[in-house]
Amino acid sequence: MSSPDSGIILTILSYMATLFIFIIGLTVAALIILYIFDVTQTKHAIRRNYPVIGHLREVFERLGEFFRQYFFAMDREELPFNRAERSWVYRAAKDIDTTIAFGSTRDLRPSGTILFVNCPFPVLGQDSTPIKDITIGPDCKTPYTTSSLFNISAMSYGAISRPAVQALSKGARLAGCWLNTGEGGLSPYHLEGGADIVFQIGTAKYGVRDDQGKLDDKKLRELADIENIKMFEIKLSQGAKPGKGGILPGNKVTEEVAQIRNIPVGEDSISPNRHPDIDNVDELLDMLNHVRQITGKPVGFKCVIGAYGWLDNLFGEIKKRGPTAAPDFITVDSADGGTGAAPMSLMDYMGLPITESLPMLIEKLNEYDLKERVKVIASGKLVTPAEVAWALCVGADFITSARGFMLALGCIQALQCNKNTCPTGITTHNKRLQKGLDPENKAIRIKNYAKNMVREVGVIAHSCGVKEPRELRLFHARIVTDSGHSVPLDEYYKNSIYSQ
Repeated sequence: MSSPDSGIILTILSYMATLFIFIIGLTVAALIILYIFDVTQTKHAIRRNYPVIGHLREVFERLGEFFRQYFFAMDREELPFNRAERSWVYRAAKDIDTTIAFGSTRDLRPSGTILFVNCPFPVLGQDSTPIKDITIGPDCKTPYTTSSLFNISAMSYGAISRPAVQALSKGARLAGCWLNTGEGGLSPYHLEGGADIVFQIGTAKYGVRDDQGKLDDKKLRELADIENIKMFEIKLSQGAKPGKGGILPGNKVTEEVAQIRNIPVGEDSISPNRHPDIDNVDELLDMLNHVRQITGKPVGFKCVIGAYGWLDNLFGEIKKRGPTAAPDFITVDSADGGTGAAPMSLMDYMGLPITESLPMLIEKLNEYDLKERVKVIASGKLVTPAEVAWALCVGADFITSARGFMLALGCIQALQCNKNTCPTGITTHNKRLQKGLDPENKAIRIKNYAKNMVREVGVIAHSCGVKEPRELRLFHARIVTDSGHSVPLDEYYKNSIYSQ
């Protein structure tokens, strides 16, 4: 005996069976079409020889870079940043416990390992002193005085998203550090948070260029009138691609980005591989002084050091012209610095790492008696307290980081920076993906990361017996050599890098 309910159930089951058969048929048809396409195409050998299943290779290849960091890599294995480094940044940004237990996972035996020399009578917390102010460009009309130790390195609006810039700007103000615009020009979002700004002049001169791509003094003056802009940095090169200009894919050149940069919408933004008007040290010094005269603010340059003989030419010319001709600061970037897009040939092989270039630059400045005149900013993969403390030991006055602050924003090292598909919303202009990045929340994380960085660098300094981080010197650290034993940094550099 049937009932109305059983009839309805049978009807539903019939529809479901029909739908199931339809889906199966559609799937089979799709697989047949894909099979025919694969065996007839000639571009991919694997897919031609192994139709349909050959696509799995591409899927696994893409997923591999994500799965490695979660399931297969050890804490200290990955590049550019391993799990231990990322974990410290994440915890510092969230302002949660950064202590670890049961011993370090860091191998202290390999050559090049840095070890800090603890003092038998470390400085007590109540005996520590505040980080001292440093004045950059004391002879400028408007010098810049700051105690900020750890700052936000160059990241252009366009390469990173609107909410990312907003978070960085507000976070920098809360932390009391500066924010570098990167070569993409000044956006409203850089100023929105009220942070101190370093305006970077890249090889394409975005933000200060005329229609022919040349430096526009009028635009330069307008920027100089903005109180938040404290310094100007002429970018000669950057760590991940020395000898190559900035690369912003056309799918990231939105109407707003194009307007700020004065370039066409939707077209690849490719900067020249150097400033067309800077071909030697004389022209570099002329440009530095021109920008300084126009703006009245400190002006320096950023570079990766490779062929270091030019430093003698540069500093020799400064000695001839007088100390006022010197850059107010030099930002030295490391060959293992980061970027959103660069040729692998440059990223993997070009330039010197900061472990060589920073001590070399400091030695040259001391040799020409310019160290007090020219402040040094160290940049390039310095994202943990030990790396920052090392740079201070060598002689850096300031440290800047880009990828460290990207991790603080929530970057998961997905390696999608150049594809406009960043899953955390940091390097994409996709509105749906940007929704995941709340500028208010992330600004707090930026502040926490900077504050905890300075605090833990202070812990290292106090353990070494000095009252504040900028009192760290070469003899406060040692480096493991090929023999397996460590030597003081001053001895090591004297016998290796400096002797060159």
